[in-house]
Amino acid sequence: MRSKSQSTRIRQMALAAILMGIIVVMGFTPIGYIKIGIVEITFLMIPVAIGAVALGKGWGTFLGGVFGLTSFIQCFTTSPFGAALLAENPFFTFLICMVPRLLVGFLSGLIFELLGKVDKTKFISFIVATISAALINTVGFIGLLLLFFANTEAVGDPLNFITTTLIVNSLVELAVCCVVGTTLGKTISHLIPNLRTQK
Repeated sequence: MRSKSQSTRIRQMALAAILMGIIVVMGFTPIGYIKIGIVEITFLMIPVAIGAVALGKGWGTFLGGVFGLTSFIQCFTTSPFGAALLAENPFFTFLICMVPRLLVGFLSGLIFELLGKVDKTKFISFIVATISAALINTVGFIGLLLLFFANTEAVGDPLNFITTTLIVNSLVELAVCCVVGTTLGKTISHLIPNLRTQK
């Protein structure tokens, strides 16, 4: 017979595999990205946030890495903006795609973990953690973008780029991530309890 820890581990891996599959499907179909000119709105942080909330920051970081890899692959395929960054500097482009997404998984899981110690209902914890995922993704991406590519042909005028991206991306991503991420994360955590890991 399987021990309780083995059973939990199997369920963790199963849910992580499902969320990873969702990230991959969303990453390579129009479901995951809405392209408006140079602005690309993504919803891939939602399954990452759900994984971080339901499974813990360790699995959240892993799922964030999957998100980052799909984002980097987009630079070679369907993302004109990503291709422009790639032409400027492939290494910096890889960092921009990976680092913010790893932080999305780790920090949203950590935020949920810390808030959960005082928020007994976990309701506020779910909302803040999922909203944080969208904010970390946008701020991290833009911050590294300006650090590595400010005033390059790919970015153009930094102030105009920041204004456009923050207004469009932040509002849409925050709203969708808050509603969908909170709802699904809370539902999964209730249906499949005790999945979180502190690793």
